[in-house]
Amino acid sequence: MLAGRLAAFAALVVLAGCTRGLLRSADPDLGAEIARIRAVDNHAHPVRVAAAGEQPDRDFDALPVDNMEPQSDPVGLRPDAPGLLDAWHQLYGFTGKDLSSDRLKEAQALKDRVAKEKGDQYPAWVLDRMGVAVMLANRVTMGPSIQPPRFRWVPYADALIFPLDNSKLAGENSDRKSFFALEDVVRQRYLDAVGLKSVPPTLTEYLSRVVTPTLEREHNGGALAEKFEAAYLRSLDFDKVDRGAADRIYAQFAGKAAAATDEYKPLQDFLFRYIAAECGRLGMAVHIHTMAGAGGYFHVAGANPLLLESVLNDPDLRKTNFVMLHGGWPFTREIGALLTKPNAYLDFSAQAFVASPASMAGWMREWLEAAPEKVMFATDAYPYSPEMGWEESGWIASSRNRLALTIALTGMVRDGEITRTRASELARMVLRDNARTLYGLPDIQ
Repeated sequence: MLAGRLAAFAALVVLAGCTRGLLRSADPDLGAEIARIRAVDNHAHPVRVAAAGEQPDRDFDALPVDNMEPQSDPVGLRPDAPGLLDAWHQLYGFTGKDLSSDRLKEAQALKDRVAKEKGDQYPAWVLDRMGVAVMLANRVTMGPSIQPPRFRWVPYADALIFPLDNSKLAGENSDRKSFFALEDVVRQRYLDAVGLKSVPPTLTEYLSRVVTPTLEREHNGGALAEKFEAAYLRSLDFDKVDRGAADRIYAQFAGKAAAATDEYKPLQDFLFRYIAAECGRLGMAVHIHTMAGAGGYFHVAGANPLLLESVLNDPDLRKTNFVMLHGGWPFTREIGALLTKPNAYLDFSAQAFVASPASMAGWMREWLEAAPEKVMFATDAYPYSPEMGWEESGWIASSRNRLALTIALTGMVRDGEITRTRASELARMVLRDNARTLYGLPDIQ
């Protein structure tokens, strides 16, 4: 029996693109147990199945990263990324030795055949291959093949905090130019949904006719949380701003000349906190990107989760739960310190693409030693490239995340911090139960 479990865990290590040497730092029995747990994926971008003749789905992100200038991609996102060939093999039976042009066409043909066979059930089939029971789908809209109970909605709120002419903000670099143009499109969709062609002339009307109705409509449509990608557009230092000051800024610039960055920021800050408070009223969490992001212009320091401390300390926002996505990398120790805040949570989505399981296990262990009920599994499955779609990236992240969790818990058991029984409990908490509790999800089979 032990030999069988060892073999099963050895396979997990290999499929995660790691060396067998990690077997020495991970309990194979615990690893096999963790590999079997059907998880709740707290953050991902699944792509829906397009109907015949329909344009490819673009609602998987409000700010698709393929709009940016080229950057130096992390090794984990390159065509020869660790585990990528294993993902294609396990998902579609591809046996090629690389993903060069001709081989990629062969692999894609296998993938297309499976997708055609599965039809609208294809996304759920992918979740089964990942070992995921429920995926929180961070999308502008859902779709026929991305539906509950397997997929739960997390829409975007960024466009709501930028209601003015954003041309001066967009002029900072080419990435922000493309991003603000995309946010303008999303905001117009929100305006169309409430029967408006443009933003109202006063902040009071904007809040009552646009912001609150949008949040309520999305909540009624099944949204569990609202997502902010704000770190791609500005820093995360959302100060507390007096309503009167926000009113004056809105009245000065709405429908008029573009505001400068320093003139505009207080209104954005006010709107962020207003939306966060409304989410708390409606029972929705707030998801925030806290990680070095895609693109050579990304302002890494502006994504430091410590910038959110005044938000987490705001008594007016204590009814709102905040989930800091991506574990704050590279600020992994700083984000751990914030878990003492009663309404602060984190997930470790996307970390599998920038760090090894052994590295992730180090900071994951610190989080589990501090506040294990605040830590959640997530993949950030995303259509990064032709070689790495949301299916392959999700499969890789799921495998590497589970290995990292196994290493972290094994170390805690061997150092006498927890029992083997407690390690199993913590594994279930991280992989599923913490998210189930936070979002009120039903039991998962």
